[in-house]
Amino acid sequence: MNQIRTFLLIAWLMVAFLLWQEWGKEKVAAAQPAAAVPAAAQGEVPAAVAAPLAAPAAGTIAQASAVAVAPTLHLRNDVLALELNGRDVTRAELLHYPQTRAAGSPPVVLFDTDPARFFAAEAFWRGVDGAELALQPQGDAREMTLADGAAEVQARFVATAANGMQLQRTYTLARGSYALRVRDELVNTGSSAWTGDIERRLERVPPAVKTGFTNPESFSLNGAAWYSPEDKYEKRKYPNFVEDGPLNQQVTGGWVALSQHYFLGAWVPQKDQAALYSLAQKGHLYSIAARGPRVTLAPGQRFESTASLWVGPKLAGKLDATAPGLGLAMDYGIFTVLSKPIHWLLTQLHKLTHNWGWAIVLLVVLIKLVLYPLSAAQYKSMAKMRKFQPRIAQLKERYGDDKQKFQMAMLDLYKKEKINPAGGCLPIFIQMPVFLALYYVLLEAVELRQAPWIIGWVSDLTARDPFFILPILNAVVMFLTQRMSPMVGMDPMQQKMMQMMPLVMAVMFAFFPAGLVLYWVTNGALGMAQQWWNMKRFAEEPAKA
Repeated sequence: MNQIRTFLLIAWLMVAFLLWQEWGKEKVAAAQPAAAVPAAAQGEVPAAVAAPLAAPAAGTIAQASAVAVAPTLHLRNDVLALELNGRDVTRAELLHYPQTRAAGSPPVVLFDTDPARFFAAEAFWRGVDGAELALQPQGDAREMTLADGAAEVQARFVATAANGMQLQRTYTLARGSYALRVRDELVNTGSSAWTGDIERRLERVPPAVKTGFTNPESFSLNGAAWYSPEDKYEKRKYPNFVEDGPLNQQVTGGWVALSQHYFLGAWVPQKDQAALYSLAQKGHLYSIAARGPRVTLAPGQRFESTASLWVGPKLAGKLDATAPGLGLAMDYGIFTVLSKPIHWLLTQLHKLTHNWGWAIVLLVVLIKLVLYPLSAAQYKSMAKMRKFQPRIAQLKERYGDDKQKFQMAMLDLYKKEKINPAGGCLPIFIQMPVFLALYYVLLEAVELRQAPWIIGWVSDLTARDPFFILPILNAVVMFLTQRMSPMVGMDPMQQKMMQMMPLVMAVMFAFFPAGLVLYWVTNGALGMAQQWWNMKRFAEEPAKA
Protein backbone atom coordinates (compact mmCIF):
# COMPACT_ATOMS: atom_id res chain seq x y z
CA MET A 1 0.00 0.00 0.00
CA ASN A 2 1.67 3.21 -1.09
CA GLN A 3 2.23 6.31 1.01
CA ILE A 4 -0.23 8.57 -0.78
CA ARG A 5 -3.08 6.12 -0.36
CA THR A 6 -2.17 5.79 3.31
CA PHE A 7 -2.20 9.55 3.68
CA LEU A 8 -5.51 10.01 1.88
CA LEU A 9 -7.21 7.18 3.73
CA ILE A 10 -6.34 8.79 7.05
CA ALA A 11 -7.49 12.19 5.81
CA TRP A 12 -10.84 11.02 4.47
CA LEU A 13 -11.58 8.80 7.44
CA MET A 14 -10.86 11.74 9.71
CA VAL A 15 -13.22 13.99 7.75
CA ALA A 16 -15.90 11.30 7.72
CA PHE A 17 -15.59 10.85 11.47
CA LEU A 18 -15.85 14.59 12.10
CA LEU A 19 -18.93 14.86 9.90
CA TRP A 20 -20.49 11.98 11.82
CA GLN A 21 -19.68 13.76 15.09
CA GLU A 22 -21.24 16.97 13.77
CA TRP A 23 -24.49 15.42 12.61
CA GLY A 24 -24.91 12.69 15.20
CA LYS A 25 -26.93 13.29 18.33
CA GLU A 26 -25.50 12.62 21.76
CA LYS A 27 -27.21 9.79 23.60
CA VAL A 28 -27.88 10.30 27.25
CA ALA A 29 -28.57 7.48 29.68
CA ALA A 30 -31.98 7.41 31.29
CA ALA A 31 -32.14 9.30 34.55
CA GLN A 32 -31.73 7.16 37.66
CA PRO A 33 -34.21 7.12 40.55
CA ALA A 34 -33.47 9.65 43.26
CA ALA A 35 -31.75 8.46 46.40
CA ALA A 36 -32.18 9.78 49.91
CA VAL A 37 -29.98 12.71 50.90
CA PRO A 38 -27.59 11.67 53.68
CA ALA A 39 -27.29 13.78 56.79
CA ALA A 40 -24.06 15.65 57.41
CA ALA A 41 -21.99 14.06 60.15
CA GLN A 42 -19.81 16.77 61.59
CA GLY A 43 -20.10 19.94 63.71
CA GLU A 44 -23.40 21.25 65.00
CA VAL A 45 -25.54 19.77 62.25
CA PRO A 46 -29.27 19.34 61.76
CA ALA A 47 -30.90 16.58 63.75
CA ALA A 48 -32.88 15.49 60.68
CA VAL A 49 -32.77 15.74 56.92
CA ALA A 50 -35.90 16.05 54.84
CA ALA A 51 -37.02 13.61 52.14
CA PRO A 52 -35.33 13.70 48.73
CA LEU A 53 -35.93 16.87 46.75
CA ALA A 54 -38.45 16.82 43.94
CA ALA A 55 -37.22 17.60 40.45
CA PRO A 56 -38.56 20.73 38.75
CA ALA A 57 -41.04 20.15 35.97
CA ALA A 58 -39.45 19.46 32.61
CA GLY A 59 -39.19 22.48 30.33
CA THR A 60 -39.27 25.09 33.09
CA ILE A 61 -36.73 26.91 35.19
CA ALA A 62 -37.42 26.93 38.92
CA GLN A 63 -37.98 30.47 40.19
CA ALA A 64 -37.04 31.69 43.63
CA SER A 65 -39.39 33.93 45.55
CA ALA A 66 -38.98 37.60 44.80
CA VAL A 67 -36.24 39.24 46.88
CA ALA A 68 -34.67 42.66 46.91
CA VAL A 69 -31.59 42.81 44.72
CA ALA A 70 -28.49 43.68 46.73
CA PRO A 71 -25.95 46.28 45.57
CA THR A 72 -23.31 44.96 43.20
CA LEU A 73 -19.79 44.34 44.47
CA HIS A 74 -16.66 44.09 42.35
CA LEU A 75 -14.27 41.27 43.23
CA ARG A 76 -10.99 41.09 41.34
CA ASN A 77 -7.78 39.10 41.38
CA ASP A 78 -5.01 39.06 38.77
CA VAL A 79 -6.95 36.90 36.25
CA LEU A 80 -10.66 37.53 36.95
CA ALA A 81 -12.87 40.58 37.38
CA LEU A 82 -16.25 39.62 38.84
CA GLU A 83 -19.48 41.43 39.63
CA LEU A 84 -21.75 39.84 42.24
CA ASN A 85 -24.65 40.74 44.46
CA GLY A 86 -24.39 37.98 47.04
CA ARG A 87 -26.93 35.74 45.36
CA ASP A 88 -25.65 35.88 41.76
CA VAL A 89 -22.36 36.27 39.95
CA THR A 90 -23.55 38.41 37.07
CA ARG A 91 -20.38 39.34 35.20
CA ALA A 92 -17.00 37.70 34.72
CA GLU A 93 -14.18 39.16 32.68
CA LEU A 94 -11.23 36.88 31.87
CA LEU A 95 -8.39 39.38 32.06
CA HIS A 96 -5.77 37.22 30.31
CA TYR A 97 -7.98 36.32 27.35
CA PRO A 98 -8.66 39.21 24.95
CA GLN A 99 -11.59 38.86 22.58
CA THR A 100 -9.34 39.44 19.55
CA ARG A 101 -5.63 39.81 18.85
CA ALA A 102 -6.06 43.52 18.13
CA ALA A 103 -4.18 45.85 20.46
CA GLY A 104 -6.40 47.07 23.27
CA SER A 105 -9.02 44.36 22.72
CA PRO A 106 -11.34 44.01 25.74
CA PRO A 107 -11.22 40.73 27.65
CA VAL A 108 -13.55 37.82 27.07
CA VAL A 109 -16.77 38.26 29.08
CA LEU A 110 -18.08 34.86 30.18
CA PHE A 111 -20.86 35.85 32.59
CA ASP A 112 -22.90 38.73 31.21
CA THR A 113 -26.19 40.51 31.92
CA ASP A 114 -26.73 41.52 28.29
CA PRO A 115 -30.04 39.81 27.32
CA ALA A 116 -28.57 38.55 24.04
CA ARG A 117 -25.59 36.95 25.83
CA PHE A 118 -27.03 36.35 29.27
CA PHE A 119 -25.01 33.97 31.43
CA ALA A 120 -24.99 33.93 35.23
CA ALA A 121 -24.27 31.74 38.24
CA GLU A 122 -26.77 31.71 41.10
CA ALA A 123 -26.71 30.30 44.62
CA PHE A 124 -29.58 30.87 47.06
CA TRP A 125 -31.02 29.34 50.24
CA ARG A 126 -34.77 29.00 50.40
CA GLY A 127 -37.06 27.66 53.10
CA VAL A 128 -39.79 25.13 52.45
CA ASP A 129 -42.21 28.04 52.80
CA GLY A 130 -40.67 29.54 49.65
CA ALA A 131 -39.00 32.45 51.43
CA GLU A 132 -35.45 33.11 50.24
CA LEU A 133 -32.69 34.36 52.52
CA ALA A 134 -31.89 37.76 51.01
CA LEU A 135 -28.19 38.60 51.17
CA GLN A 136 -26.79 42.11 51.59
CA PRO A 137 -23.15 43.26 51.55
CA GLN A 138 -21.34 43.24 54.89
CA GLY A 139 -19.69 46.64 55.24
CA ASP A 140 -19.59 49.64 52.96
CA ALA A 141 -16.83 48.61 50.55
CA ARG A 142 -17.92 47.92 46.99
CA GLU A 143 -14.52 47.29 45.37
CA MET A 144 -12.45 44.29 46.52
CA THR A 145 -9.20 44.01 44.57
CA LEU A 146 -6.33 41.67 45.28
CA ALA A 147 -3.60 43.66 47.00
CA ASP A 148 0.05 43.42 46.02
CA GLY A 149 1.60 40.44 47.77
CA ALA A 150 -1.77 39.15 49.03
CA ALA A 151 -2.72 35.50 48.48
CA GLU A 152 -6.47 36.10 48.16
CA VAL A 153 -9.29 38.62 48.22
CA GLN A 154 -12.72 38.21 49.85
CA ALA A 155 -16.23 39.64 49.73
CA ARG A 156 -18.80 39.02 52.50
CA PHE A 157 -22.60 39.10 52.53
CA VAL A 158 -25.13 38.51 55.32
CA ALA A 159 -28.84 37.74 55.49
CA THR A 160 -31.13 37.86 58.54
CA ALA A 161 -34.74 36.73 58.18
CA ALA A 162 -37.67 37.72 60.37
CA ASN A 163 -37.86 34.17 61.75
CA GLY A 164 -34.30 34.42 63.09
CA MET A 165 -32.46 32.53 60.35
CA GLN A 166 -29.06 34.02 59.59
CA LEU A 167 -26.78 33.35 56.64
CA GLN A 168 -23.22 34.55 56.25
CA ARG A 169 -21.65 34.05 52.82
CA THR A 170 -17.96 34.56 52.04
CA TYR A 171 -16.60 34.67 48.51
CA THR A 172 -12.85 33.99 48.26
CA LEU A 173 -10.79 34.46 45.13
CA ALA A 174 -7.16 33.33 45.29
CA ARG A 175 -4.30 34.77 43.27
CA GLY A 176 -4.13 33.22 39.79
CA SER A 177 -7.31 31.22 40.36
CA TYR A 178 -10.44 30.85 38.24
CA ALA A 179 -12.16 28.91 41.04
CA LEU A 180 -14.29 31.18 43.24
CA ARG A 181 -14.78 29.59 46.67
CA VAL A 182 -18.20 30.18 48.26
CA ARG A 183 -18.63 29.39 51.97
CA ASP A 184 -22.09 29.55 53.56
CA GLU A 185 -22.75 29.42 57.31
CA LEU A 186 -26.36 29.09 58.47
CA VAL A 187 -27.38 29.81 62.09
CA ASN A 188 -30.89 29.45 63.49
CA THR A 189 -31.25 32.20 66.11
CA GLY A 190 -35.03 31.91 66.12
CA SER A 191 -37.36 30.00 68.40
CA SER A 192 -38.60 27.38 65.93
CA ALA A 193 -37.04 24.85 63.56
CA TRP A 194 -36.24 25.90 60.00
CA THR A 195 -36.07 23.61 56.94
CA GLY A 196 -34.66 24.66 53.60
CA ASP A 197 -32.13 23.94 50.91
CA ILE A 198 -29.63 25.63 48.64
CA GLU A 199 -29.82 25.71 44.87
CA ARG A 200 -26.69 26.36 42.84
CA ARG A 201 -27.60 27.08 39.27
CA LEU A 202 -26.03 28.12 35.97
CA GLU A 203 -28.27 29.62 33.32
CA ARG A 204 -27.68 31.28 30.01
CA VAL A 205 -28.80 32.13 26.52
CA PRO A 206 -26.73 29.78 24.29
CA PRO A 207 -23.97 31.54 22.34
CA ALA A 208 -23.98 31.62 18.56
CA VAL A 209 -21.74 28.90 17.14
CA LYS A 210 -20.13 28.79 13.72
CA THR A 211 -21.03 25.49 12.10
CA GLY A 212 -19.14 23.37 9.61
CA PHE A 213 -16.44 20.76 10.05
CA THR A 214 -13.68 23.34 9.38
CA ASN A 215 -14.74 25.40 12.44
CA PRO A 216 -13.28 24.02 15.69
CA GLU A 217 -16.03 25.43 17.89
CA SER A 218 -18.65 23.34 16.08
CA PHE A 219 -17.06 20.21 17.61
CA SER A 220 -16.62 21.55 21.14
CA LEU A 221 -19.49 20.92 23.54
CA ASN A 222 -21.98 23.77 23.51
CA GLY A 223 -24.33 22.74 26.29
CA ALA A 224 -24.50 21.18 29.73
CA ALA A 225 -22.15 18.71 31.36
CA TRP A 226 -22.28 17.01 34.73
CA TYR A 227 -20.28 14.44 36.66
CA SER A 228 -21.03 11.84 39.30
CA PRO A 229 -18.64 9.26 40.79
CA GLU A 230 -20.98 6.48 39.63
CA ASP A 231 -21.82 7.52 36.06
CA LYS A 232 -18.77 9.73 35.41
CA TYR A 233 -18.95 12.42 32.74
CA GLU A 234 -22.24 13.08 30.94
CA LYS A 235 -23.36 15.86 28.64
CA ARG A 236 -26.23 17.28 26.62
CA LYS A 237 -26.33 19.92 23.90
CA TYR A 238 -28.67 22.89 24.22
CA PRO A 239 -31.33 21.89 21.70
CA ASN A 240 -31.69 18.53 23.48
CA PHE A 241 -32.22 19.72 27.07
CA VAL A 242 -35.90 18.78 27.14
CA GLU A 243 -36.39 16.44 24.21
CA ASP A 244 -33.82 13.94 25.53
CA GLY A 245 -35.76 13.57 28.78
CA PRO A 246 -35.46 15.07 32.27
CA LEU A 247 -32.37 14.93 34.42
CA ASN A 248 -33.32 13.91 37.98
CA GLN A 249 -30.22 12.50 39.63
CA GLN A 250 -29.02 12.56 43.24
CA VAL A 251 -25.25 13.00 43.32
CA THR A 252 -22.64 13.27 46.04
CA GLY A 253 -19.18 14.39 45.01
CA GLY A 254 -19.89 15.68 41.50
CA TRP A 255 -20.33 18.92 39.59
CA VAL A 256 -22.58 20.66 37.04
CA ALA A 257 -21.48 22.93 34.21
CA LEU A 258 -22.41 24.90 31.12
CA SER A 259 -19.69 24.60 28.50
CA GLN A 260 -18.66 26.37 25.32
CA HIS A 261 -15.60 26.33 23.11
CA TYR A 262 -12.53 26.99 25.28
CA PHE A 263 -14.49 28.29 28.33
CA LEU A 264 -16.56 26.86 31.16
CA GLY A 265 -18.82 27.80 34.04
CA ALA A 266 -19.14 25.03 36.66
CA TRP A 267 -20.55 24.62 40.16
CA VAL A 268 -18.71 22.12 42.36
CA PRO A 269 -20.76 21.47 45.54
CA GLN A 270 -19.15 20.25 48.75
CA LYS A 271 -18.03 16.71 48.01
CA ASP A 272 -19.77 15.09 51.01
CA GLN A 273 -23.14 16.84 50.55
CA ALA A 274 -25.74 15.40 48.17
CA ALA A 275 -27.55 17.47 45.56
CA LEU A 276 -30.27 16.85 43.02
CA TYR A 277 -29.12 17.58 39.47
CA SER A 278 -31.66 18.91 36.97
CA LEU A 279 -31.87 20.55 33.56
CA ALA A 280 -34.46 23.09 32.49
CA GLN A 281 -35.40 25.34 29.58
CA LYS A 282 -37.66 28.36 29.37
CA GLY A 283 -37.75 30.03 25.98
CA HIS A 284 -34.18 30.85 25.00
CA LEU A 285 -32.90 30.42 28.56
CA TYR A 286 -31.27 27.11 29.53
CA SER A 287 -30.11 26.04 32.98
CA ILE A 288 -28.48 23.26 34.94
CA ALA A 289 -28.81 23.14 38.72
CA ALA A 290 -27.55 21.27 41.76
CA ARG A 291 -30.16 21.57 44.52
CA GLY A 292 -29.28 20.47 48.01
CA PRO A 293 -28.54 19.54 50.63
CA ARG A 294 -31.84 20.10 52.39
CA VAL A 295 -31.34 20.75 56.08
CA THR A 296 -33.49 21.13 59.17
CA LEU A 297 -32.04 23.36 61.89
CA ALA A 298 -33.41 23.46 65.41
CA PRO A 299 -33.04 26.71 67.36
CA GLY A 300 -29.36 27.33 68.14
CA GLN A 301 -28.04 24.95 65.50
CA ARG A 302 -25.69 25.93 62.67
CA PHE A 303 -24.70 24.37 59.35
CA GLU A 304 -21.91 24.97 56.84
CA SER A 305 -21.82 24.32 53.12
CA THR A 306 -19.01 25.22 50.74
CA ALA A 307 -18.73 25.13 46.95
CA SER A 308 -16.42 26.25 44.18
CA LEU A 309 -17.54 28.13 41.10
CA TRP A 310 -15.19 27.68 38.15
CA VAL A 311 -15.47 30.57 35.74
CA GLY A 312 -12.78 30.64 33.11
CA PRO A 313 -10.84 28.78 30.44
CA LYS A 314 -10.59 25.01 30.14
CA LEU A 315 -7.12 24.55 31.60
CA ALA A 316 -6.67 20.80 32.08
CA GLY A 317 -4.30 20.89 35.05
CA LYS A 318 -6.26 23.47 37.02
CA LEU A 319 -9.60 21.81 36.27
CA ASP A 320 -8.34 18.46 37.57
CA ALA A 321 -7.05 20.16 40.72
CA THR A 322 -10.41 21.85 41.36
CA ALA A 323 -12.62 18.73 41.39
CA PRO A 324 -12.49 15.05 40.40
CA GLY A 325 -13.47 14.64 36.77
CA LEU A 326 -13.65 18.37 36.03
CA GLY A 327 -10.80 17.98 33.55
CA LEU A 328 -13.18 15.87 31.45
CA ALA A 329 -14.86 19.14 30.50
CA MET A 330 -12.09 19.27 27.89
CA ASP A 331 -14.30 17.06 25.79
CA TYR A 332 -12.16 14.78 23.62
CA GLY A 333 -14.98 12.27 23.18
CA ILE A 334 -13.90 8.69 22.59
CA PHE A 335 -10.26 9.77 22.21
CA THR A 336 -9.89 11.00 25.80
CA VAL A 337 -7.55 8.17 26.79
CA LEU A 338 -5.10 9.27 24.07
CA SER A 339 -5.82 13.00 23.92
CA LYS A 340 -5.06 13.71 27.58
CA PRO A 341 -1.46 12.41 27.45
CA ILE A 342 -0.94 14.06 24.06
CA HIS A 343 -2.12 17.38 25.50
CA TRP A 344 0.23 16.93 28.46
CA LEU A 345 3.14 16.22 26.10
CA LEU A 346 2.27 19.23 23.94
CA THR A 347 2.31 21.39 27.08
CA GLN A 348 5.77 20.09 28.05
CA LEU A 349 7.08 20.80 24.55
CA HIS A 350 5.74 24.34 24.80
CA LYS A 351 7.78 24.82 27.96
CA LEU A 352 10.82 23.94 25.86
CA THR A 353 10.00 25.98 22.76
CA HIS A 354 7.83 28.80 24.23
CA ASN A 355 5.89 28.64 20.96
CA TRP A 356 2.83 26.48 20.35
CA GLY A 357 3.55 26.18 16.62
CA TRP A 358 7.01 24.70 17.18
CA ALA A 359 5.56 22.54 19.96
CA ILE A 360 3.17 21.03 17.37
CA VAL A 361 6.10 20.39 15.02
CA LEU A 362 8.11 18.67 17.78
CA LEU A 363 5.09 16.63 18.80
CA VAL A 364 4.71 15.27 15.28
CA VAL A 365 8.44 14.46 15.22
CA LEU A 366 8.13 12.49 18.46
CA ILE A 367 5.07 10.59 17.21
CA LYS A 368 6.89 9.76 13.98
CA LEU A 369 9.89 8.47 15.93
CA VAL A 370 7.72 6.27 18.15
CA LEU A 371 5.88 4.80 15.16
CA TYR A 372 8.96 4.56 12.93
CA PRO A 373 9.36 0.74 13.21
CA LEU A 374 5.84 0.29 11.83
CA SER A 375 6.40 2.87 9.12
CA ALA A 376 9.68 1.22 8.13
CA ALA A 377 7.83 -2.05 7.57
CA GLN A 378 5.39 -0.21 5.34
CA TYR A 379 8.16 1.40 3.28
CA LYS A 380 9.95 -1.94 2.94
CA SER A 381 6.75 -3.44 1.54
CA MET A 382 6.43 -0.50 -0.88
CA ALA A 383 10.03 -0.93 -2.05
CA LYS A 384 9.42 -4.59 -2.75
CA MET A 385 6.27 -3.78 -4.71
CA ARG A 386 8.20 -1.18 -6.72
CA LYS A 387 10.72 -3.89 -7.65
CA PHE A 388 7.97 -5.99 -9.25
CA GLN A 389 6.20 -3.14 -11.06
CA PRO A 390 7.51 -4.30 -14.50
CA ARG A 391 6.14 -7.79 -13.86
CA ILE A 392 2.76 -6.36 -12.79
CA ALA A 393 2.65 -4.11 -15.86
CA GLN A 394 3.33 -7.16 -18.02
CA LEU A 395 0.45 -9.05 -16.37
CA LYS A 396 -1.86 -6.09 -16.93
CA GLU A 397 -0.95 -5.97 -20.59
CA ARG A 398 -1.43 -9.73 -20.95
CA TYR A 399 -4.95 -9.86 -19.45
CA GLY A 400 -6.17 -6.53 -20.85
CA ASP A 401 -9.67 -5.70 -19.61
CA ASP A 402 -10.14 -8.98 -17.76
CA LYS A 403 -9.72 -7.49 -14.29
CA GLN A 404 -10.59 -10.73 -12.49
CA LYS A 405 -7.83 -12.72 -14.18
CA PHE A 406 -5.39 -9.84 -13.71
CA GLN A 407 -6.13 -9.71 -9.97
CA MET A 408 -5.73 -13.49 -9.66
CA ALA A 409 -2.41 -13.42 -11.51
CA MET A 410 -1.16 -10.53 -9.38
CA LEU A 411 -2.11 -12.36 -6.18
CA ASP A 412 -0.26 -15.43 -7.41
CA LEU A 413 2.81 -13.27 -8.01
CA TYR A 414 2.56 -11.80 -4.49
CA LYS A 415 2.27 -15.29 -3.04
CA LYS A 416 5.20 -16.65 -5.03
CA GLU A 417 7.50 -13.72 -4.21
CA LYS A 418 6.25 -13.49 -0.58
CA ILE A 419 4.94 -9.95 -0.98
CA ASN A 420 2.36 -8.76 1.51
CA PRO A 421 0.31 -6.05 -0.27
CA ALA A 422 -1.44 -5.25 3.02
CA GLY A 423 1.84 -4.89 4.89
CA GLY A 424 1.41 -1.14 5.13
CA CYS A 425 -2.14 -1.27 6.51
CA LEU A 426 -1.22 -2.00 10.13
CA PRO A 427 0.59 1.33 10.63
CA ILE A 428 -2.52 3.13 9.35
CA PHE A 429 -4.86 1.57 11.90
CA ILE A 430 -2.40 2.14 14.72
CA GLN A 431 -1.62 5.73 13.74
CA MET A 432 -5.19 6.77 12.97
CA PRO A 433 -6.41 6.98 16.60
CA VAL A 434 -3.27 8.96 17.45
CA PHE A 435 -3.90 11.42 14.63
CA LEU A 436 -7.57 11.88 15.55
CA ALA A 437 -6.70 12.27 19.24
CA LEU A 438 -4.17 14.96 18.35
CA TYR A 439 -6.78 16.64 16.13
CA TYR A 440 -9.11 16.95 19.12
CA VAL A 441 -6.32 18.31 21.31
CA LEU A 442 -5.71 21.05 18.77
CA LEU A 443 -9.44 21.77 18.67
CA GLU A 444 -9.92 21.91 22.46
CA ALA A 445 -6.69 23.40 23.88
CA VAL A 446 -7.40 26.98 24.94
CA GLU A 447 -3.63 27.53 25.11
CA LEU A 448 -3.60 27.61 21.30
CA ARG A 449 -6.34 30.24 21.12
CA GLN A 450 -4.85 33.29 19.34
CA ALA A 451 -1.38 31.74 19.79
CA PRO A 452 1.10 32.81 17.07
CA TRP A 453 3.59 30.61 15.28
CA ILE A 454 5.54 32.96 13.00
CA ILE A 455 4.64 36.63 13.44
CA GLY A 456 3.70 38.25 10.15
CA TRP A 457 2.54 34.95 8.73
CA VAL A 458 0.62 32.72 11.15
CA SER A 459 -0.39 35.01 14.01
CA ASP A 460 -3.20 32.75 15.26
CA LEU A 461 -2.93 28.96 15.11
CA THR A 462 -6.70 28.62 15.55
CA ALA A 463 -7.46 30.81 12.51
CA ARG A 464 -6.95 30.09 8.82
CA ASP A 465 -3.57 30.69 7.22
CA PRO A 466 -4.10 34.22 5.85
CA PHE A 467 -1.76 33.62 2.90
CA PHE A 468 -2.71 29.96 2.26
CA ILE A 469 0.97 29.00 2.40
CA LEU A 470 0.42 25.93 4.56
CA PRO A 471 -2.33 24.47 2.31
CA ILE A 472 -0.08 25.04 -0.72
CA LEU A 473 2.86 23.39 1.06
CA ASN A 474 0.61 20.46 1.85
CA ALA A 475 -0.31 20.11 -1.84
CA VAL A 476 3.38 20.18 -2.79
CA VAL A 477 4.22 17.52 -0.22
CA MET A 478 1.37 15.32 -1.46
CA PHE A 479 2.44 15.77 -5.10
CA LEU A 480 6.06 14.84 -4.37
CA THR A 481 4.98 11.88 -2.29
CA GLN A 482 2.82 10.69 -5.17
CA ARG A 483 5.79 10.81 -7.53
CA MET A 484 7.73 8.56 -5.16
CA SER A 485 4.92 6.07 -4.66
CA PRO A 486 4.27 3.01 -6.84
CA MET A 487 0.70 3.04 -8.16
CA VAL A 488 0.50 -0.72 -8.51
CA GLY A 489 -2.67 -2.07 -10.04
CA MET A 490 -4.26 1.35 -10.70
CA ASP A 491 -6.08 1.99 -13.93
CA PRO A 492 -5.61 5.37 -15.71
CA MET A 493 -8.84 6.80 -14.29
CA GLN A 494 -7.77 6.01 -10.71
CA GLN A 495 -4.36 7.53 -11.37
CA LYS A 496 -5.94 10.75 -12.63
CA MET A 497 -8.14 10.94 -9.54
CA MET A 498 -5.11 10.46 -7.31
CA GLN A 499 -3.25 13.18 -9.19
CA MET A 500 -6.12 15.59 -8.46
CA MET A 501 -6.07 14.91 -4.72
CA PRO A 502 -3.29 17.41 -3.80
CA LEU A 503 -5.40 20.21 -5.27
CA VAL A 504 -8.58 18.93 -3.59
CA MET A 505 -6.85 18.69 -0.20
CA ALA A 506 -5.31 22.15 -0.64
CA VAL A 507 -8.74 23.68 -1.17
CA MET A 508 -10.16 21.84 1.84
CA PHE A 509 -7.25 22.78 4.12
CA ALA A 510 -7.56 26.43 3.11
CA PHE A 511 -10.54 26.58 5.50
CA PHE A 512 -8.93 24.69 8.40
CA PRO A 513 -7.22 26.35 11.40
CA ALA A 514 -3.53 26.92 10.70
CA GLY A 515 -2.48 24.79 13.69
CA LEU A 516 -4.19 21.73 12.24
CA VAL A 517 -2.73 22.31 8.78
CA LEU A 518 0.71 22.82 10.33
CA TYR A 519 0.38 19.45 12.01
CA TRP A 520 -0.72 17.83 8.73
CA VAL A 521 2.04 19.43 6.64
CA THR A 522 4.68 18.43 9.20
CA ASN A 523 3.36 14.89 9.28
CA GLY A 524 3.32 14.69 5.48
CA ALA A 525 6.79 16.20 5.08
CA LEU A 526 8.31 13.84 7.63
CA GLY A 527 6.47 10.93 6.03
CA MET A 528 7.88 11.92 2.63
CA ALA A 529 11.41 12.14 4.07
CA GLN A 530 11.01 8.76 5.74
CA GLN A 531 9.70 7.28 2.51
CA TRP A 532 12.62 8.66 0.46
CA TRP A 533 15.16 7.34 2.95
CA ASN A 534 13.61 3.90 3.25
CA MET A 535 12.97 3.53 -0.48
CA LYS A 536 16.67 4.28 -0.96
CA ARG A 537 17.59 1.96 1.89
CA PHE A 538 15.52 -0.96 0.64
CA ALA A 539 16.06 -0.26 -3.06
CA GLU A 540 16.90 -3.25 -5.23
CA GLU A 541 17.35 -3.83 -8.92
CA PRO A 542 13.95 -3.99 -10.62
CA ALA A 543 12.71 -7.51 -11.23
CA LYS A 544 13.02 -8.46 -14.87
CA ALA A 545 9.79 -8.70 -16.80
